[in-house]
Amino acid sequence: MLTLSMVKADVGGMVGHTSVHPDLFDTARERLGRAKKQGALTDFHLLRCGDDMGILLAHREGEESGEIHELAWNTLVACGRVAKGLKLHDAGEDLIGEEFHGSLTGMGPAVAEIEFTERKSEPVIVYMTDKAASGAWNLPFFKVFADPFNSSGLVDDPVMISGFSFRVTDVRDDSHIMLSCPEELHYLLSLIGFTSRYAITATHRNSDMEQASAASARIPIKRHAGGGGGDDPVALVRCENGFPSVGEVLEPFAFPHLVEGWLGGSHTGPLMPVPFYEANPTRSGGPPRVIAAGFQLSNGRLLGPHDMFDDPGFDGARRLSGRVGDYMRGHGPFQPHRMPEERMEYGTLPSVVERLKGRFEREKKKGKGKVHKFKGLYQ
Repeated sequence: MLTLSMVKADVGGMVGHTSVHPDLFDTARERLGRAKKQGALTDFHLLRCGDDMGILLAHREGEESGEIHELAWNTLVACGRVAKGLKLHDAGEDLIGEEFHGSLTGMGPAVAEIEFTERKSEPVIVYMTDKAASGAWNLPFFKVFADPFNSSGLVDDPVMISGFSFRVTDVRDDSHIMLSCPEELHYLLSLIGFTSRYAITATHRNSDMEQASAASARIPIKRHAGGGGGDDPVALVRCENGFPSVGEVLEPFAFPHLVEGWLGGSHTGPLMPVPFYEANPTRSGGPPRVIAAGFQLSNGRLLGPHDMFDDPGFDGARRLSGRVGDYMRGHGPFQPHRMPEERMEYGTLPSVVERLKGRFEREKKKGKGKVHKFKGLYQ
């Protein structure tokens, strides 16, 4: 069995929240290369989207391996120390302390893992976002695994025609539910339309419960002033041979749907599919970005990545993202561009409200039946 573990964290931004300094990659590459030589990994690859560093690990230790999680954690902590030495922006932002507690769960980084037996041909797409929240995968993954207008195998492939089951996580109380489609399609849509609370974190093929995808989702972490509530999720998707094709897995991102995140993790904007070299969110810290790294697996080796969004076929989505970004930014601090108050609890708004709390006065009740005549401006 092979396990892919995708771990992402913001350990320090280069020029604000725009990019990652090369020294951080050098630090990670040296540590992970040593682990590979010692046999802990079959392979690894480093990715970047905005100021987030992604560590893709291929190994045979299974999901939730303490050894693998500790390796990833120590690597990120080492990168965080380098970031602090370079005075990078918000160095170590996604890391809760420096002591490892047995699992990366709840420690800050986003994690997606999937364990499987490598097929004769095993293409995998690794998605990585920046300036987006957990529910970012709901619409595209619904289309990939439940919409026959997107994935034709749902109606003409004898392996896929029975559909897929979705693991949906409630990020407010860290619980989950499994829903089988197409039978429970409407139940699924009832939940995942609320992207602020429910997030698709895995899909399994109903015919044999073989896992097709895994995605990260975590309860937002309360940050210091200036921080937001988004968690820039990552995802792994297996393609072809009984799963949706590579093209079908990419197709939903041709529509830049609205996601929470953007500036300070507290605004709504279009998720723009970009090639690696354009994963630099600068316009008001956005718009939200997503990259797609394609790998072909070969006996535990990661052949790739191929930059899947480096394709003029997605130029229309990028242009539309720009136009939608214009419209949303035009709202400034007003909703719907700025997220609702209850979604701002992890940013700076609570401290502002607290400062003004003592100045709020209750309205005096008016007498019953009393009519207040309006006097015009010139009366």
